[in-house]
Amino acid sequence: MKKKKKMSFLITAALITSLLASGCSNSASSKKEADGANSSPKYELKNINFPLDKKVTLKFLTQSSPIAPKDPNDKLIWKRVEKDTNVHIDWTNYPWEQFGDKRNLELASGDLPDAVFHAGLSDNDILRYAKQGVIVPVETLIDKYMPNLKKVLDTRPEYKKLITASDGHIYSFPWIEELGSGKEAIQALDDIPWINKKWLDELGLKMPTTTDELEKVLIAFKEKKPEGKNDIIPMSFMINHGGEDPAMLLGAFGSGDNYDHYVVSEDKKVMYTANQEGYKKGIEWLHQLQQKGLIDKEAFTQDWNTYVAKGKNGRYGLYFTWDRANISGNNEDYVPLPPLKGPDGQINVARTNGYGFDRGRMVVTSANKNLELTAKWIDKAYEPIQSVQNNWGTYGDKKQQNIFELTSNGSLKHLPLGSASPWDIRQKTNVDGPLAVLNNYYGTVTTMPDDAAWRLDILHKIYVPFMKATYNYPPIFLSKDNQDQLTQLETVVKPYVERKKAEWILKGGIEKQWDDYLKQLDKNGLPKLLDIKQKALDKYNAGE
Repeated sequence: MKKKKKMSFLITAALITSLLASGCSNSASSKKEADGANSSPKYELKNINFPLDKKVTLKFLTQSSPIAPKDPNDKLIWKRVEKDTNVHIDWTNYPWEQFGDKRNLELASGDLPDAVFHAGLSDNDILRYAKQGVIVPVETLIDKYMPNLKKVLDTRPEYKKLITASDGHIYSFPWIEELGSGKEAIQALDDIPWINKKWLDELGLKMPTTTDELEKVLIAFKEKKPEGKNDIIPMSFMINHGGEDPAMLLGAFGSGDNYDHYVVSEDKKVMYTANQEGYKKGIEWLHQLQQKGLIDKEAFTQDWNTYVAKGKNGRYGLYFTWDRANISGNNEDYVPLPPLKGPDGQINVARTNGYGFDRGRMVVTSANKNLELTAKWIDKAYEPIQSVQNNWGTYGDKKQQNIFELTSNGSLKHLPLGSASPWDIRQKTNVDGPLAVLNNYYGTVTTMPDDAAWRLDILHKIYVPFMKATYNYPPIFLSKDNQDQLTQLETVVKPYVERKKAEWILKGGIEKQWDDYLKQLDKNGLPKLLDIKQKALDKYNAGE
């Protein structure tokens, strides 16, 4: 990622002063914060109400799925919002895979949009662009012009804590989706293993409950060719790919593993999964499966489309993903594989550090001359009924399959989707971006999606009882110095860990290389990384 040359504070102050003089405000503090961030300007209320008497255009940069309309304004949700507000959005829209690079180039060019919607900004991005003056503080906008978001933050003060930078400013608008809480939240586990129940039944096999039993089942899938198939793949995954990684199986050997490799102990100490003895044993076991031809040869290189194509053709005995409908279709051929007991009698399901929360979903730039209008437009996204649609999709669409039905009492009811993929429909019809869906909306504003309710039921009955961890690591907003250090360290540590993980499963060698691997982790800065994470967690838990 190319870094833009840092602006001096005087230039930053001049930009904001000019902006406020031509927009909604009358002054800005010239005090420089310790980390160089902008001071929050003051605003004069102009009493803007929707719909506007005269149409106004705002220029936004955004991203969307390759299967969504190229022009976001072709989506029914945006057509309704424009009609309700009389605000036209001039979108510059890029497909997901191009967006990161395009966004960075545009924000570095000086020809800024008014805002970036569905911004996909990391914490490092937010703090860097704030210090450069590319994006502006928004806490005063929230207090003065955004009653919907303010209500969410007042109701759930933990979210205000999570979006507030160490200098006291808020620089971005979050995405919040609550579906359960604590270890019973839907994000507590992402990589569910799905086993072919149809093949188990055909071959007269019981559901495996131990790692040894699973190995025997996979061998039977390979050798006995259920359904007469000659292209059977006993087990497949996408290595180091979130929910498609086989990390869940490692819980049979100790603390297990998850996407970012951090877990929190019962005494609230941050631990790294990939330097634990149980991790080593688990990787050794996976290599044994690989040696016996039980793992897909493409598991270490395949992309999503390849992974899905083989799943749709019913070739897998066992695979990993968030929801089986996205891989093998919406049928009952595949069922969740329960947590396995390891060689030492260990059963554990490692929690992820996933939250239904994204800090950097939208930012306002220093080019914006309509701050009050922009804030009020964004605040509509935090209306409960609007948040639900922005998140999942809408109703009454005559061109696309609908996610919802609008009921007589004004609430939204999720419709049955048949054999359609919920994710595909969502990509085509929702708009994502900043929003808030809270647990208390279910049963009042909307129903819970059938697939989410089903998944939560699976987690609660099958996996949560074996989640030993009381805590996980929250999405703490670090100071810029700490975030810079963390980013630098993780760009060395994580790729090394994941390269060795793939190499060891595929080729073996973990036993001989383990001591040198641990030394290299220390050399790469793992102790410092854990120290940063621990101090931040201690401070967060102390309420500071």
